[in-house]
Amino acid sequence: MSSDSNKEYDGYDFETLAVRAGQVRTHEGEHSEAIFTTSSFAFASAAEAAARFSGDVPGNIYSRFTNPTVRTFQDRLAALEGGEACVATSSGMAAILATCMGLLQQGDHVVSSRSVFGTTTVLFDRYLRRFGIEVDFVPQTDLEAWQAAVRPNTRMLFVETPSNPLTEIVDIAALADIAHRGDALLVVDNCFCTPALQRPLALGADIVVHSATKYLDGQGRAVGGAVVGDAERVGKEVFGVLRTAGPTMSPFNAWIFLKGLETLGLRMQAHSAHAQKLAEWLEAQPSVARVHYPGLASHPQHALATRQQRGYGGIVSFEVKGGQAAAWRVIDATRMISITANLGDAKTTITHPATTTHGRLSIEQRAETGIADGLLRVAVGLESADDIIADLARGLG
Repeated sequence: MSSDSNKEYDGYDFETLAVRAGQVRTHEGEHSEAIFTTSSFAFASAAEAAARFSGDVPGNIYSRFTNPTVRTFQDRLAALEGGEACVATSSGMAAILATCMGLLQQGDHVVSSRSVFGTTTVLFDRYLRRFGIEVDFVPQTDLEAWQAAVRPNTRMLFVETPSNPLTEIVDIAALADIAHRGDALLVVDNCFCTPALQRPLALGADIVVHSATKYLDGQGRAVGGAVVGDAERVGKEVFGVLRTAGPTMSPFNAWIFLKGLETLGLRMQAHSAHAQKLAEWLEAQPSVARVHYPGLASHPQHALATRQQRGYGGIVSFEVKGGQAAAWRVIDATRMISITANLGDAKTTITHPATTTHGRLSIEQRAETGIADGLLRVAVGLESADDIIADLARGLG
């Protein structure tokens, strides 16, 4: 959960919050945040232990749900997103699961974009249904379809914008209005933009989820997730899931993410600049059928992205002519770019979504979400943009 340590930074700019927010120094006077690698915490008396466990007195109890390093990360991310509370989790998918377990119950209904990450689709379509939660999927950008899907028992609308991997963008403010008119919550996966480029809570969303594994870390070093929102739903209900079920972020991973947040703003601008240059180059290649990047004027939601975001992000997807065989040739011809499904790294990565990140979806589901056999996703890193282009050119000739 979040604490009061951010109040001293009220009014500071994003860049300052990314470096300073949340830190509470110990008596040792450390300049860098401390890593508290302890499973438990000692109490001064039996009465203090009882007060901590009951919640009457705040403080550390057990690192499954209270740890100073993790708390510093939570406080800093809450400050960057403009939220009251943050709960850090063991992965991005754990953040989504904890949100659903904390806020939904049997008989509830969820409306999700069809364009979410493949594993999120599997979680909703296969596992939530087992527990009596109904789920409908709608086209990401069709607000009328979202509105038509809302039922009296709808409790959550879920979207990631930009989407993975086609970078489709939805109007967050308009979708929040639809959710709130139906007495539902809007949950936004802000993984691709991060708060450096987009703040969904300020646009009307109720909850933001993150895979901290991606851009919040920025160097592919650790796995983690986070949920940000208000003190009641996130600070109590989602936190209660973490306390009980234990999808916990480790102190060491929290420290890594803290170091990542310090450079988040700089990195997201660099990722965006390199991705823009690559996307413009790809549009001019005869072997490329289509390029998906919000920074291009050809992107269907380019104007919305310009209004809603402070940058276009580092994800570029493109379809090559010739289907899977041609797509695999592009991947296999690279020498520098890493062939891996992770993203948000300083190192550029490339993957074939139809056989990796979205491989567990049926052929029909992939067709509905636009995951073509010739589609490739590039997470543009921090190398020279010219070198990234040259590496992809090897297989696009």
